[in-house]
Parts: sequence; structure tokens; C-alpha cells
Amino acid sequence: MKRKVLTAALTLFAATGASSLTPARAAAQRADKDYLSSVEAGKIRDAETTNDRIKLFLMFADDRLTKFQYELEHPSSNKHTEMLNYLLNSYIGCVDDAADLIQLGLEKQDNIRQGIDLMASKSKDFLEILRRYASNGAELEVYKDNLDDAVEGTEDALKEAEKAKKKAAPPPIRRKN
Repeated sequence: MKRKVLTAALTLFAATGASSLTPARAAAQRADKDYLSSVEAGKIRDAETTNDRIKLFLMFADDRLTKFQYELEHPSSNKHTEMLNYLLNSYIGCVDDAADLIQLGLEKQDNIRQGIDLMASKSKDFLEILRRYASNGAELEVYKDNLDDAVEGTEDALKEAEKAKKKAAPPPIRRKN
């Protein structure tokens, strides 16, 4: 009898322990990007090549920066500060993911020349905008920390793109017979 009670208690304990770990594991395995909408995440998932994914992340970063500028010029009546910081965090998340994809593309030896070139040109444009806000942006004290992170992350992405230009395999040469 004691053995049945002990077995039942151990079974219950094991089931409870295992079920309590499952949601934590599921959450840890899920790679949701909280700064991407479900439509944007779907576009990233559906992109066929690494080059296409890089382009999408840079397009999303550009969108976040444009929305940031709009929010500064036309402040919303509620959650203005949160929106500014969210948009900067979302921007840098997109730029970081694009830079990570460039590294992945280089490792896999994918043809990502277009993505690298786009990263180099867009990063320069992004840096110009961010530095302008860093020097004389409205309400700078509200988002200064995130802006500094965005400038630093964009500078890092630009450096990585410049290095990647040298490492990327040249495009194939077509020979005429």
C-alpha cells in the first residue's frame, strides 16, 4: 500500500515538474522578434534568400527610423516617450539582424553582394539622420540612451558591411565561347 502511495506521489511530482518546465522551454525556443509585426515576420520567413532577408530587415529599419522622425515632429498625446524609445529599439534590432544575416551569408558563402552594398549605403544614411538627432534633437533627454545605442549599432553594422565587402566572393564571370 505504501509503495502505491509513494509511486503515485512520485508520478504526480514528476508530471507537475515536467509540465512546469514545458512552457519555459517553449518560450525559450520561440524566436519571436517583438519589434516585428506578424506580417513582417512572415515576410522574413517567406524570403527565399539571405540577400532578400537582409533587404527586408533594412527596409523595416528604414520604416522604424521614418516613424521615429514622424513621432518627434507630431507627438502623440499618450505614450509619446515609450513610442520614441520603442521605435529606436526596433530600428536597432532590425539593423542588428541584417548585420547578423550578412555574417551568416558569408559563412554559408551565399551571394549577398547586393545586401552588403545596401547595408553600406543605408547605414551611412541612417548614421547621418541619427547623428543629427544626437546633436540637436528635440526632447533628446527622453531617448538619448537608446539613440546612443542606435548610433553605436549602426556604426558597427557599417564596419561589418565594409569588412564583408572584402570577404564576399566576387560575382561569377560569364565567358563567351
